[in-house]
Amino acid sequence: MSASRPLTRDAWDPRGTRAPTRIAHFGVGAFHRAHQAWFTARSNDAAHWGISAFTGRRAGSAAALMRQGGLYTLIERSAHDDHFSIIGSLVEVHEGADATAVMDVLARSDTAVLTTTITEAGYRIALDGTARLDDAQLRGDVVTLHEALRAPRIDPPTLATVPGRILLGLEARRRANAGPMTILPCDNLPRNGWVLEHGLIEVAQMVAPSLADWIAENVHFASSCVDRITPRTTVADVATVARETPWRDEVPVVTEPYASWVIAGAFAAGRPQWESAGAQFVRDVAPYERRKLWLLNGAHSLLAELGLAAGRRTVRDAVDDPRCREWLARFWRSARRHLPTSLETDGYCAQLLERFDNTRIGYELSQIATDSVVKLRTRFVPVVLSELRAGDDCEVGVEVLASWVRRMRDTGPYPDTEGDAVAAILTASGRPVADLLAYVEPELSDFSPFVARVSRRVDERRDPSAHRTTTSTPPGA
Repeated sequence: MSASRPLTRDAWDPRGTRAPTRIAHFGVGAFHRAHQAWFTARSNDAAHWGISAFTGRRAGSAAALMRQGGLYTLIERSAHDDHFSIIGSLVEVHEGADATAVMDVLARSDTAVLTTTITEAGYRIALDGTARLDDAQLRGDVVTLHEALRAPRIDPPTLATVPGRILLGLEARRRANAGPMTILPCDNLPRNGWVLEHGLIEVAQMVAPSLADWIAENVHFASSCVDRITPRTTVADVATVARETPWRDEVPVVTEPYASWVIAGAFAAGRPQWESAGAQFVRDVAPYERRKLWLLNGAHSLLAELGLAAGRRTVRDAVDDPRCREWLARFWRSARRHLPTSLETDGYCAQLLERFDNTRIGYELSQIATDSVVKLRTRFVPVVLSELRAGDDCEVGVEVLASWVRRMRDTGPYPDTEGDAVAAILTASGRPVADLLAYVEPELSDFSPFVARVSRRVDERRDPSAHRTTTSTPPGA
């Protein structure tokens, strides 16, 4: 099939059908378009729930999405074939730095929900809910907002962080008396709703105490656990859409067929019927968070560190490496010892292995390796600590963390919001391995024999056959 025309709203739907904007979203990258926007488009009441989306760290896709009226092609790529669908739930797309649009969208009384996919590092909030005021951009936004919100009429300020932009929008909503709403983060942070709530209120207290009080009374924070492997779109993917569909699409998204969304919390002004599209609503999302963060995301970080060291490029390449696969099996056994049996982790790991083995999903290890400090902190090190507290030597933790330290030392950090801190430790510390591990997670310092073993492993001139495990148990067993 040959593409005959560019993908636009008018060409796709000459009637001009467009859902009213009732959801705001920060971080309109590939994952959001493969996940929350897809769930919303498939909900029974999708016609009533349009999304006004803002770009995150990368603003390049906004112009193309604007030209296409928010439309894009979703390619669900199984091990055997591709399924193509046009997703129409994005009805507005803005640059994240457009403060006027931020204020306008969040000040609308019809805007009931704000979702976020800004990566773990984008929140600038520690896991205990305290704002990362060591972050220069967040400190700058605090000063900027403090000045801007003192005026009777807000002159749209230039803000660098998503927390700053959210607070600007909430202040506009407060002044407009637009009513309550719910914020639902969709990133791989434990207790992500609780973390965002406490961090935002702390920053709001510094900016304008009246705003902090209003947030506490009017904004609900739900939590969610999201799951769908979504690699970066390539030029070949754009060509595939042009060849296989009637449309020329500048910004398609590739994802796997599997999708999961577990949500807990109250929605003050309503929400889409996401459950009709397969979302699961529960009283407590924490067990599902741990299962997904440890078994999927922790495994991804393991494969990134060991796979890159072995010269592998994608998750599938790393899983195909016998040594990486053995360490993956060991990690999964360690993680599952500390998860409730009710979560059926045996079947979950077997399913994960099938997903990792999909040769048609090219999930780059270098993509996973970005922002490695916060990723290791939230998804890998918790398993290491659980094992150490239980008296296990956690050899898989030694192997992966030593590989990470070597990567930081020998090649420099990949793009990482913590890159300056890592570089400072490597440059100035007299014991860089111990200090790097303590920076990732201070509690690791309590286990000095473990830290010493990581240090020795970092400095070894490694024989390719060294440290080969002998287990013959298949991964996921």
